[in-house]
Amino acid sequence: MSGDAPPVIEPVGESKRPRWSVMIPTFNCAHQVSETLASVLDQAPQADEMEIVIVDDASGDDIEGVAARFGDRVRLHRQPLNLGVPANLTEALRLSRGHIVHLLHGDDLVLPGFYRAMEQAFADPEIGAAYCRQIFIDQQGTRTGLSPLEQSEAGRLPDAMRFLASEQRIMTPSICVRRAAYERLGGFHPALRCAEDWEMWVRIARDYPIAYIPEPLAAYRMQQASNTGRNMRSARDVFFNGLAIDLIRSHLPPDIADRTAAAARRTYAGSALVTARDFARKGDIGGALTQWRAAVQLDSSAPTLLSAARSLTRIGYGALRRIFAA
Repeated sequence: MSGDAPPVIEPVGESKRPRWSVMIPTFNCAHQVSETLASVLDQAPQADEMEIVIVDDASGDDIEGVAARFGDRVRLHRQPLNLGVPANLTEALRLSRGHIVHLLHGDDLVLPGFYRAMEQAFADPEIGAAYCRQIFIDQQGTRTGLSPLEQSEAGRLPDAMRFLASEQRIMTPSICVRRAAYERLGGFHPALRCAEDWEMWVRIARDYPIAYIPEPLAAYRMQQASNTGRNMRSARDVFFNGLAIDLIRSHLPPDIADRTAAAARRTYAGSALVTARDFARKGDIGGALTQWRAAVQLDSSAPTLLSAARSLTRIGYGALRRIFAA
């Protein structure tokens, strides 16, 4: 796994390039892409300053019809075969021509002022990436939560590599990255079918300062059809979190690598136990037990094992209630 190198992102061989590339990966979400595009176009500069490209991963819906409604302002690239999320993200990077790249999934949104705030952050010529606080929304667009406030003032994030390595804190729509950073570090790691973005942000933080914007200016849509959601019942999400932690550990200095990786394993084992309880409440005992097993495989520390024992009691109680109710 760790022997696989990230895919290469070649430099752009053009002298006249846009400042921004807004690359919109899509897969069977044509019904939501218009809203995503509108959130960008409401604040976008001229076409020579910002290219907007839909990168569709061989969807079965009418993404062509959606793109056509926006005329020449939006370009569509369709993959001939389905690549999967990480590879499609990497292809989006390769297709980008701008100096700053924003990967914005076709079901997510940006709020007014997003690109203006990002421009201010990238006025610091040394930063490799900037991200803002993010809002969580459901499938209908209703606000369901808000990410924690990392710091009250906009600016560089102190000790960003260690901070970001401990837990996934950045949802993809909220972050913009210099294309030069991707050219230096490569695309999304091919071994990761989930958590590919987390590993990427830590990789960038290893080599570049990261800027933070405290205003919530991006919205991430939580839904079961998302890449993470599709992998939850099989606990593949937990498996790939473990792979990502191993890769992230290899990016860290030896004096903090083991401690940070162990803390991350406890965090995501705890998250898996919460997911197991959620499955049990819904009567999905198979999904609950799969997440429970993945949790104890990810982390066998005493605190996790104690929590797992308590969680198993709740899952068992839920199973008995389901049996007697049938």
